[in-house]
Amino acid sequence: MPDSALSPSLNAAIGPTGLVLSVVIPIYNEYDSIPLLVDQVGTVLTEMNLPYELICVDDGSTDGSADLLRQIASRRQDLQVVILRRNYGQSAAMAAGFNYAAGRVIVTLDGDLQNEPADIATVFHKLEQGYDLVSGWRQSRQDNTLTRLLPSKLANWLIGKVTGIELHDYGCSLKAYRAEVAHDMHLYGELHRFLPALAFIEGARITEIPVRHHARRFGQSKYGLGRAFRVLMDLFTIYFMKTFLTRPMHIFGSFGIVSILISLALSTYLAVIKFFRQADIGNRPLLLFAVVLFIAGIQLLSFGLLAEMMMRTYHESQRRPIYRVREVVGCSAHRDQPGAS
Repeated sequence: MPDSALSPSLNAAIGPTGLVLSVVIPIYNEYDSIPLLVDQVGTVLTEMNLPYELICVDDGSTDGSADLLRQIASRRQDLQVVILRRNYGQSAAMAAGFNYAAGRVIVTLDGDLQNEPADIATVFHKLEQGYDLVSGWRQSRQDNTLTRLLPSKLANWLIGKVTGIELHDYGCSLKAYRAEVAHDMHLYGELHRFLPALAFIEGARITEIPVRHHARRFGQSKYGLGRAFRVLMDLFTIYFMKTFLTRPMHIFGSFGIVSILISLALSTYLAVIKFFRQADIGNRPLLLFAVVLFIAGIQLLSFGLLAEMMMRTYHESQRRPIYRVREVVGCSAHRDQPGAS
């Protein structure tokens, strides 16, 4: 597909590199899959007939995957290999791929051949319809029911309810992003599972599209039930980021004020029975409870103030605005930033 056939938004966004599409593939101990994977993806990208690059990020493989990728890269001009010093996890590998990608659209997929390379074109063309992120929805998944499918369904339901972004398949690695959205998302920990939620925080328009799924041909899955606890912990992080990222005082302060009010109510009750009923309150657990609630409330308010100052430092030190501009139209469109003259 020549550049002129691209949607106007993508055609206008092509940068100085001239690359339209970057395909990012995290690799961890996929030695047997790599040759076939690179060939199949390269064939699909060539048939799409647009400027592209293929980026494989080796996440500290120990089975010789890095050496094999080096050999293949020496023979292919379209392949860039990023080799990490050790195994940092899929989030770090994805972040490295995003940082090195130069295309205006970034497509990600797994390195185990379970994603169908031909579906790269499917998610790319769907993105052209005005979306910022297109997420794959794996049809007829070829995974173990007990250890993969059931936990995945539960996780997708829970993530959708907590984040408000209800997708059928958060775990599908086959996704297409506009580059500006991918670069706005800062990945750490294991937040790669929540990329649609992170994109939504950045104001992205998101959709989901059915894609194919194959059984693993080589090696063993890197996922298991052990990740459920990590997903739950990361879900708390995402909920906080979505709801209170720019106003942490609202959550800490709310709990702090409630705690102080309850403490004052209990203290008033104890004062009444002390002075009007001449009751002994010195040994009552309720008195200790009121004191603890008051101190906890003050601490929560202090945490809220500290969090507010940290968020201001975070945004101001990076000149990172608390908003995202989708489009600027009119005589001021030449301005690079608010306040420019």
